Amino acid sequence: MPEPAGWSYRYQVSNGGGAVKNGSAWTAADVPDLRGRVVVVTGANSGIGFESARVFARARAHTILACRNTVTGEKARERLARMEPEGSTEVLPIDLANLESVQGFAGEFTRRHDRLDVLVNNAGVTFIPHERTVDGFERQFGTNHLGHFALTGRLFGRLASTPSARVVTVTSPAERGGTMDFDDLMYDRGGYATMRAYERSKLANLLFTYELHRRVTQADLDTLSLAVHPGVAATNMGRRLEEKWYGRLLSPIHGLIAQSATMGALPTLRAATDLRVTSGEYYGPDGFRQMRGYPVRVESSPASHDPDTARRLWLVSGELTGVRFPI
Repeated sequence: MPEPAGWSYRYQVSNGGGAVKNGSAWTAADVPDLRGRVVVVTGANSGIGFESARVFARARAHTILACRNTVTGEKARERLARMEPEGSTEVLPIDLANLESVQGFAGEFTRRHDRLDVLVNNAGVTFIPHERTVDGFERQFGTNHLGHFALTGRLFGRLASTPSARVVTVTSPAERGGTMDFDDLMYDRGGYATMRAYERSKLANLLFTYELHRRVTQADLDTLSLAVHPGVAATNMGRRLEEKWYGRLLSPIHGLIAQSATMGALPTLRAATDLRVTSGEYYGPDGFRQMRGYPVRVESSPASHDPDTARRLWLVSGELTGVRFPI
């Protein structure tokens, strides 16, 4: 990110500008000094969201923990204050499964802050029965995709007016199994399966990321849109998987291959801060089948790159949420 006028862009570690050092892995030590920056992380009360927020706070960004449960959000903020006493954090409530809550969050944020350097669309749900959001959407699609689509749109004025702002959307390799059925996005006709719905929502995350990239590029804006995935990480989501019968069968393997939430946060941190990333890229772990390791650029499925599907999803998402991007 270019330094704001009058600000000195210092690095916590001298490593040639925050990019990957010659032949070595990108780590949290490569995150630059972020003083003067404002960062929003959804789902920052635990797991990868918390670890991302912790590093942003350590790098001196003012970090907003956007959480559905403000009690756990405040506990996370207090924990961050103990871990990173020089950091600056606040908690703002948001329920991504409620469009009125998303609008309320955006309104409160814009009243408090005149810039937004990084928006991390991190929160998500999975391994749940067929449930509905407040607005009647299938909960995984409504939360993981539509909630973040609406949030990004509501905050886009701040993003577009902040030099080199970034939107980082957390997806999953599960997107490779996803399909977009525009005649039955919410499984109203049946056929719901928790993993199938999760795969669809994660494919939607990538289609959104790439379409946002195309639109900001066409509008000649310097806003960056990137996607990331954490690999297999030991988080609350992984523990919910173990509650399922098939999860219990996989539990011994999961325990062997799962990396820490600290490692799982690295793709997010790299996409959000590395000076050498470019809009439209996708980052994940560099290990076997991208299950663990250090963040590198990775490839997503052919379906995620279909511009016609992405354009249609964008239009449908705007109709469903009532949110229009000014681009």
